[in-house]
Amino acid sequence: MNKTKETLITAFALFSLFFGAGNLILPSLLGFKSGNLWWLVTLGFCISAVLIPIMGIMAHAKLQGTIFDFGKKVSPTFSLVYSLIIYAISISLPSPRTASVTHEIAIQPFFHTPYLLTSIIYFGLVFLFVMNRSKLLDILGKLLTPAIILILLLIIGITLFSYDYNFGISLFKSPFTDAILEGYQTFDAIGAVVVGGVIIVSINLKSTASYAEKRSLIRRAGWLGGLALFLIYAGLIFTGTLMFDSFDPEITRVALLTGISIKTLGGTANLFLSLLVSLACFTTAVGIVTGTADFIKSRFSESQLAYNITAVIGCLLGVLMGQFDVAYIIAVALPALMFIYPITIVLILLNVVPEKWASAFVFKAVILMTTIFSVPDFMNSISLGTYMEKINPFIPLSDYSLGWVLPAFVTFIIVNLIKNQPPKNPRKVIS
Repeated sequence: MNKTKETLITAFALFSLFFGAGNLILPSLLGFKSGNLWWLVTLGFCISAVLIPIMGIMAHAKLQGTIFDFGKKVSPTFSLVYSLIIYAISISLPSPRTASVTHEIAIQPFFHTPYLLTSIIYFGLVFLFVMNRSKLLDILGKLLTPAIILILLLIIGITLFSYDYNFGISLFKSPFTDAILEGYQTFDAIGAVVVGGVIIVSINLKSTASYAEKRSLIRRAGWLGGLALFLIYAGLIFTGTLMFDSFDPEITRVALLTGISIKTLGGTANLFLSLLVSLACFTTAVGIVTGTADFIKSRFSESQLAYNITAVIGCLLGVLMGQFDVAYIIAVALPALMFIYPITIVLILLNVVPEKWASAFVFKAVILMTTIFSVPDFMNSISLGTYMEKINPFIPLSDYSLGWVLPAFVTFIIVNLIKNQPPKNPRKVIS
């Protein structure tokens, strides 16, 4: 296989990994509220929804391991606890959200059935597929992504050539940082850490190239896949921006995507998009529950019982949380993301930088500082910010829920400067 073809195939695999159905509902509303600052919103969103996840893949290429390897320099205990928290979040929030998206985009417009009924049927089917692994979903997933991309490109293209370039006023207090935080809701940095290793393993199995050549392949494919994600997200944000006066200001994310689809493509195409998105949601949910069950199974000596119990718990949590609407699940997810996402971002960055700047001591110090300074942002997200009122003024960027950024960066610099200091009294060498 020539380099170009191999790069394109790998780039598409990475794009498919990150471009989940849940991601579709986020950019349009960002654009809808961004007004003339849509470009700043696009930049912020793509930092957390494109750049960081792609760097997560680069980290996997360097580590050649699993999620457990991301935090092992801190300690094996930390790495295990971190992994368990990540999987617990995955089956409790993004997995159930796929059921809610399916209900709102494909069921609610046609039937007046409750969320709970959709959730029960949906996760009943998820459980069947998790317990009976089939290549059908893998094949389906490969077909769904190109079909969804084609429809989105049509929506974006029709909007660009059919609507006047009139922009409203931004409704965001802090467009750039608000967009960064909305990018957390894609869960893509977590996705990179959890399943990025699967891509690396696949490349290793298919390629006989050297380690350096594989690293180069992943780097090229990563930036190409990232560029594709950027263009789709930017197009959806810009589309939402041009529709600022076409819908109710209080419209939901799913309703806006549906409305834009109907305005640009008509009812029939929207029905087709709804079906595709629902199937894509389903494959995502099956992948999350299966991946979590596999991880727990590996921690219990490959016990099938552990796998079965985890699958049951994952689907029950799906039913429990999937009975709520998408907006509620996104709101509930925010506190968890405000705590775990900074740690995930820092782990990705530390695993990308050269080894001489990322010793075990650097990992420990920077992660500790990140964890400590994520607490105020977490407290603010659960409406307990009053307990932090005396502390917040002294934490840079805390007003933007990014209070961990500067402490983590300063700690990284200081620890490396101290570590690389030459001895004060070097012993003289007698020649």
